[in-house]
Amino acid sequence: MILFKQISQLQQELSLARNGKKSIGFVPTMGALHEGHLSLIAQSKQENDITVCSIFVNPTQFNDPKDFEKYPITTAQDILLAEKAGLDILFMPTVAEMYPNGQQLTQPYELGHIETLLEGVHRPGHFQGVCQVVHHLLNIVQPNGLYMGQKDYQQCMVINKLLEITGLKQSILLKVGPTLREADGLAMSSRNVRLSPEARNQATIIYKTLAAVKEHIKTKEISDLQEEAAQNLLQNGFNKVDYISIADAVTLEPVTKPVSGQQLVVLAAAFINNVRLIDNLIFDFSL
Repeated sequence: MILFKQISQLQQELSLARNGKKSIGFVPTMGALHEGHLSLIAQSKQENDITVCSIFVNPTQFNDPKDFEKYPITTAQDILLAEKAGLDILFMPTVAEMYPNGQQLTQPYELGHIETLLEGVHRPGHFQGVCQVVHHLLNIVQPNGLYMGQKDYQQCMVINKLLEITGLKQSILLKVGPTLREADGLAMSSRNVRLSPEARNQATIIYKTLAAVKEHIKTKEISDLQEEAAQNLLQNGFNKVDYISIADAVTLEPVTKPVSGQQLVVLAAAFINNVRLIDNLIFDFSL
């Protein structure tokens, strides 16, 4: 594995690979690597000649400065895990390297309606910051494939929109890997390390709640299901619920009456132990 911290050196290495007609897969992360990240690296390695993984905690996507300050940094462990995974190239730039001219977004991304829903409501400016850094990283790496995890479902949809509006979709294929879970159902997340042991055990209720929504989708009203799900989280250790939403899996538009054959997604964002967790569950609705 080769570790790069400078853009110019990384691009020089990747230019040689492209000249050799080698395909490049790219896994962007913010570090605190876990099995979910490693599964994306494994998928990229299987489908490409060279796999690049970036670790960069991007300040422009944190609407809460305190959240940015608390984000887990596990550099030594990340490097070890990346090596064990057989990663070809690890890119770990500094903020100054990524934003030499400052962090201000000069041109907003026209993301449309997808930016006004769910995370867009509760984390204003978040997706603009995500697009800013991902667009920059894609221009640096110029991959053939971009690998992201389904746990950040709305983010994947936003990045797909980014690829469309920038014209990058013609050369970069977005691959969304399934959410990996712990044995008790909790979605793997870098933020899980911030949970106390008690909160970690309580956090498993989030997936059980999503599963209950799927189970009762045919017998209860959507509004009742969403309200019951939120109350279930609050009664089992969560101290705040940003949203529980049952939506169309393609558009993320809220659903009031699902139709047979429609693919649905139930999404949740809630706080426990002052840590904000998100999760989702996709399923097909049939009468």
